[in-house]
Amino acid sequence: MFVHLTRDEEDALDEKHGKATSLAYKILLSIGKATDAEKLIPVEWVHLSGVNYNTIGDAGVKFLREYSEGTRFGVPTTINPMGYDAQKQNNLSNNFKRSQIEIIKAYEKMGSIPSFSCIPYEIFQLPDRGHNVSFAESNAAVIANSVFGLHTNKESSLSALASAVTGKTPYSELRIESVRDPKIKVKLETNLNTELDYGLLGYFSGKSTKESCISFGHNISNIDMYKTKSLAAALGTSGGCGMFSNKEINGESISFGKEEEKSVMDELNTTESGDVIALGSPQLGAFELELLSNMINGKKFSKRCMIFCPRAIYEKACSSGIAQKLENAGGSLICDACTCLSPLLTHEEYDGVITNSVKAAHYLNKSNGVSVCLTDLKSIIRNYTR
Repeated sequence: MFVHLTRDEEDALDEKHGKATSLAYKILLSIGKATDAEKLIPVEWVHLSGVNYNTIGDAGVKFLREYSEGTRFGVPTTINPMGYDAQKQNNLSNNFKRSQIEIIKAYEKMGSIPSFSCIPYEIFQLPDRGHNVSFAESNAAVIANSVFGLHTNKESSLSALASAVTGKTPYSELRIESVRDPKIKVKLETNLNTELDYGLLGYFSGKSTKESCISFGHNISNIDMYKTKSLAAALGTSGGCGMFSNKEINGESISFGKEEEKSVMDELNTTESGDVIALGSPQLGAFELELLSNMINGKKFSKRCMIFCPRAIYEKACSSGIAQKLENAGGSLICDACTCLSPLLTHEEYDGVITNSVKAAHYLNKSNGVSVCLTDLKSIIRNYTR
């Protein structure tokens, strides 16, 4: 399909606004053709992935170093977590730190906001419902579409970068109203109680359909943000689905019961215990930190516990005293990083990781090579505090 460009967009494509801008338009044009977009449309906000050195490697560092020369973002642009908390002691190699800093400097040079968070929707003021954004972080894209009524596709790191430079995105997929109506429903045939239950539902649903939007019906109408984030993150991890809905539909359906739940657990739960607890994939927000503090209620962790959260949330938690309570319990609050693909959690250092995050379990098993004990937060507190 032919993507119609404005005169200014054609000029930019022809390098009249520089090579970097031309490359960005070439990326968007290629995506537009592949997704049958009829045109490019403006976006108000971009959230970039491709920030952690573990995810982009030396080739990514080289590209960003060269691309950032003379390039500026055209719209407000926030960025995903990096690989570690620069204000905490760690045993990471100098090469990793040096490369990670080079990535951050490249994004800063282009004008990014140093958010280092996968939950920008809990930190920044959101545009009005119906407005277009470009989110490359999968949980953020699913939450933006499903909860806040924003319009975004599940962007790649390159497509979001191109949108940050141009302020444009292809008008396709979940940006089109008709695509945002669910065509398939997931029928629940088991009870969902914990945030882990919702994560297992999301992971199964993402693997089981190729639709961009699915319905869970009324079963997700009144769940809290922690369960919502668990559902969204797992849904975005296991497949291409970028939105869920609570609309009741009469069309095609798939069932999620005890057998399907067990199948996901059998895939992701690969050890009976572990030597470190990791919480925060997606990163924990204010609601979860307070919930965790209340659940601990003066007890202490019996194993090392790493709690990943955005620095903006951490600073608020310090002001309220919640951070101190968690640290007194033996928790280590780590900012600017996330459990997923973290160099802080490797099989060389840990035999197993205990987590309640389905998304973290997926990446720890498949990318970090670390066995995972997957269990809900209440069980973690019950079994690993005293």
